[in-house]
Amino acid sequence: MATQFPGDQTAGMIDRIKRLLTAPAQEWPRIDAEPMTVKGIFMTWVIPLAAIGPIAHLIGMLVFGIGFLGISYRPSIGVALGGAVTMYVLALIGTFVMALVIDWLAPNFGATKNPVSAMKVVAFSMTAAWIAGIFQIIPNLGWLGLVGLYSLYLLWIGLPMLMKAPADKAPAYVIVSILVCCVAMAVVNYAAVSISGTFIRPPLLADSGSVSGTVTVPGVGSLDLGKANEAVAKMKAATDRMQADAKSGTTSAIPASTLQAMLPATIAGFTRGDVESASGAAAGLGGSRAEGRYTLGDQSFSLSIADMGAMGAIATLGGAVNAQSSKQTATGYEKTEMVGGSMVSEKWNTQDHSGSYETMVASRFAVSANGNAPSIDTLKQAVATVDPAALASLAK
Repeated sequence: MATQFPGDQTAGMIDRIKRLLTAPAQEWPRIDAEPMTVKGIFMTWVIPLAAIGPIAHLIGMLVFGIGFLGISYRPSIGVALGGAVTMYVLALIGTFVMALVIDWLAPNFGATKNPVSAMKVVAFSMTAAWIAGIFQIIPNLGWLGLVGLYSLYLLWIGLPMLMKAPADKAPAYVIVSILVCCVAMAVVNYAAVSISGTFIRPPLLADSGSVSGTVTVPGVGSLDLGKANEAVAKMKAATDRMQADAKSGTTSAIPASTLQAMLPATIAGFTRGDVESASGAAAGLGGSRAEGRYTLGDQSFSLSIADMGAMGAIATLGGAVNAQSSKQTATGYEKTEMVGGSMVSEKWNTQDHSGSYETMVASRFAVSANGNAPSIDTLKQAVATVDPAALASLAK
């Protein structure tokens, strides 16, 4: 049975959606000042909007079916409905969990714990992603759901404001919240795919063998199914570690002191000065980081090693789509590419001789150099001083 909303309430919702998507900086203060309750937000905003994606998915499955490598499959109404309901319920659970995480993290960043504000942050930030779910109605346009990433921007603006986070700690609060919530949603989505997949998978694809071949993804390029399969396996293993950590109350993150010991004393004439390290864990998501500052005359750069834990495995998906980008400007360049199976990103400004160079190691560690140097080669040399084999051994 569909939930009925008064006409003025529906009109108000549509107006708010428009304002939130087009002028979030002006709409968030209104949302902050408006009296609400967790139940009210959930009933009048989350429940109707979170249903868009599952309903569109249901219609798309029944009308267009599933197409994969030339195989077409249209599930029965019961099977399609079961999958849609599963997606919907898990989306609601995910929303509630994200609000709990944001509220729980608040004191760690000088913010104010407030469950109502936390639910506001999640519910209204997710609006873009929920609206983008409409594209699932036509399978070939499903990739347009990427516009839902605008929700991250909404979160970036709204979270510090509503949770009353100090300006100097707000960026870290937002980033940590995004990381934790991404993992939480990854777990929710993985569960949804696992559960609904048992209902909708065609018999010809029901075996547990390996997947190989290449599929063209509109707007993205070619997708290597073999590499994608390997990436998913690594992500699942990382998620399993995260769940084990959450259950045991421990963390599998490499100690920051171990990473700090891998920072060399000198690099290409630059001498290491200040060294910082930090580590922590939340909801089973552990991480650690060590950074050294290197100076030579009036030039200096930082070299950091970060254990990304479960989040690092996401970078392996870049190899499946051969992710790469390049941008040339009058003062320098930016580019991202896959090198030896690892994602590498570099940026350089020829005017002030500044830039950055970063790579992933063992689908877990991010090693980066950032700052001023004679050339980008110095930053590359700095990253190369961190032994990738030693890092890979730590990941085992």
